[in-house]
Amino acid sequence: MATKDMVISPVGRVEGDLDVRVTIEDNVVVDAWTEAAMFRGFEIILRGKDPQAGLIVTPRICGICGGSHLYKSAYALDTAWRTELPPNAILIRNIAQAAETMLSIPRWFYALFAIDLTNKKYARAKGYDEVVRRFAPFVGTGYERGVAISNKPAEVYAMFGGQWPHSSFMIPGGVMCAPTLAEVSRSIAILDQWRDQWLESDWLGCSIDRWLENETWDDVMAWMEENDSQYNSDCGVFIRFAQEIGLDKYGRGVGNFLATGTFFNHHEYNHPTIEGRNAALISRSGIYENGNYHDFDQANVREDHTHSFFKGAGELHPFDGVTDPVDPADGRKQDKYTWAKAPRYIIPGKGSTPVEVGPLARQMMAGKPNAADWQESDNLFRSAVESSGPNILLRALARMHEAPKYYKMARKWLDEINLHDRFYTKPVEHASGKGFGSTEAARGALSDWIVLEGGKIANYQVITPTAWNIGPRDGKNVNGPM
Repeated sequence: MATKDMVISPVGRVEGDLDVRVTIEDNVVVDAWTEAAMFRGFEIILRGKDPQAGLIVTPRICGICGGSHLYKSAYALDTAWRTELPPNAILIRNIAQAAETMLSIPRWFYALFAIDLTNKKYARAKGYDEVVRRFAPFVGTGYERGVAISNKPAEVYAMFGGQWPHSSFMIPGGVMCAPTLAEVSRSIAILDQWRDQWLESDWLGCSIDRWLENETWDDVMAWMEENDSQYNSDCGVFIRFAQEIGLDKYGRGVGNFLATGTFFNHHEYNHPTIEGRNAALISRSGIYENGNYHDFDQANVREDHTHSFFKGAGELHPFDGVTDPVDPADGRKQDKYTWAKAPRYIIPGKGSTPVEVGPLARQMMAGKPNAADWQESDNLFRSAVESSGPNILLRALARMHEAPKYYKMARKWLDEINLHDRFYTKPVEHASGKGFGSTEAARGALSDWIVLEGGKIANYQVITPTAWNIGPRDGKNVNGPM
């Protein structure tokens, strides 16, 4: 039996430095350790600060999803202060959140993901030359147009938020903007340009509505063969090449999915509470485990720091979370090996369980039964996962699938803004309380828990989608999803 250890350092595309160490026996990975090498300590920075400090500090956690950090930190304080949100404020927050994800979608696919498909290791594949022509960095036809057009949704975000990234225009009680008809009209025109000049013309080769008619994977395969425009779209080329090189055959993961949901019905969440959150969501929350759906409850979230460079061991709910660092040299003597904690979710009957978050998890929740009239319902990816299992192709396509869906949502919300109504209600700044805010950043579930005592932040805990997916072993020595 041939055994060897391998270290991949660094692993790209994560917020912070990440190393992965694996043990390989006879060309099969039999064990793995993910090591987050960077200590950030934002929870320590926020401790003892003004309750609104999270609105400024947390958007700096990430350079590409700062708007998502702002969104969930605002809702965390809304629930802690028991604010009132005007419908306009909810609509503007939704539009901004959607815009940030829409700008990320082509930027991620062309600049971060598809360039790997041009690696010379795939040169023997039949579709390789066409993939290089489209997706080669800087010079590919798809790369050039996709990356260039990705800035358009950022312009929409800046229309309301003043800037992107690192805006702070969402505040407890609403938003710090009162858009004019000209700004709303310009936002509509920008989104329509993004749709016309990339989404429908280049990526899909058809209308948004035609793509969204696909309900099963067989429908997607039939869609691709329907005409030359769809077959030769960037989406069609990607699907065919991904199947040719086997991206539909590996990357199964843990098979458990979690989404905390995002976007609110602007008539259903005017008085934000932790308990009322799930019912008001448009893109739904939930857990999918072994073919079963469970309602999401933040009370079932835990962070295990047994193998993390923090004092002590065991798992805690984020309201009770501890971020008390130890010297890594001392920590390694206690079998600690990473700065990331191990997020877990308590699934009824199974206990604390590692779960995958991200676009595929979101689409699995879109297939959850019993959607309310205002909630997203889409069975495409549930059908695909249940027939073939999770894989890399489905994860990538799930992210791209959100482009038409988020466009339609944002376009509708822009029409629903009432320019004659208010955008802010001044809240009562309660000295004590607990708040929870969450959203679906492009990468997955992103959540804040805030505890207020004496008018200051007593505890602040952030769980990022990267942490859910790359977290280490827990106290029971169960590996994280990666």
